[in-house]
Amino acid sequence: MKQAMTGILSGAIMLTAAQALAADDVTLQLKWVTQAQFAGYYVALDQGFYEEENLNVEIVPGGPDAAPVQMLAGGGADVMVDWLPSALAAREKGVPVVNIAQPFARSGLNMVCRKETGIEKPEDFKGKTLGTWFFGNEYPLYNWLSKLNLPRDGSPEGVTIQKIGFNVDPLLQKQADCITAMTYNEYWQVIDAGLTPDDLVVFSYTDEGVATLEDGLYVLEEKLADPAFADKMVRFVRASMKGWQWAKENSDEAAMIVLDNDATGAQTEKHQKRMMGEIAKLLGDTAKLDEAAYQQTVDTLLQGGSDPVITSAPEGAFTHAITDKAM
Repeated sequence: MKQAMTGILSGAIMLTAAQALAADDVTLQLKWVTQAQFAGYYVALDQGFYEEENLNVEIVPGGPDAAPVQMLAGGGADVMVDWLPSALAAREKGVPVVNIAQPFARSGLNMVCRKETGIEKPEDFKGKTLGTWFFGNEYPLYNWLSKLNLPRDGSPEGVTIQKIGFNVDPLLQKQADCITAMTYNEYWQVIDAGLTPDDLVVFSYTDEGVATLEDGLYVLEEKLADPAFADKMVRFVRASMKGWQWAKENSDEAAMIVLDNDATGAQTEKHQKRMMGEIAKLLGDTAKLDEAAYQQTVDTLLQGGSDPVITSAPEGAFTHAITDKAM
């Protein structure tokens, strides 16, 4: 009897070990550094939602000098978080990325200017210095400037583009007249640094009619042809959206989970809790890409004047196959 019980226990242990070994690896490349912008993924990892889907997920932070598309194309990631303009530009240039899910339904992108510069409307950007992030983040701004017929040549009739990094120092130190800023992040960094809303002029990309979809999930098209990979992505999206739902319902706890995963120690509890509250306003009810919002993004990019982000309407740039099965 004792030998039988030992055999059963050994078999159970072996089965558990085999199940652990059988977990499918997924590497997620983030668009930016560890922060509440990506809370849903960290929550899914922390709460065991990925484990429930038999997934072993590694989350790789990004940054101002990281290009998610390059990581994906180079095999360093299975799936990436990116903005649609960047993804469509990459696809037109020969990197066949496909949107498989769109957790963010609304844009949080603004242009924040110091009021003392005299800027009152977008046309006043002429002759000014505008700060933006690069590696795909610059495309919404470039598209907007093209629609305004403002060249990026540093001339008095155009604008000077300044590459900015993780902080808002260029605006604070008056190195740039305006900087791109997210409603949930950089705007509040400016406020926390001592400037008041009365010191600023803020242009919403949404209000200006140049907003585009942000923070979608993308994979390489050829990988979707593999049924095993597609199934893995179905499970990944399902667990991720469970994480996002949990984060919306438990925003303060989600912010603390993000902080636990911040290896840099640069984030603060106050900022992450506030960010999570703002992020919740941008999330959609499902992960399924809204085709009308997608088309609006495409139309906006195609109407970019003499220097558009994309030159022709893309084909096959998104699929509902993953979200239809996941949700």
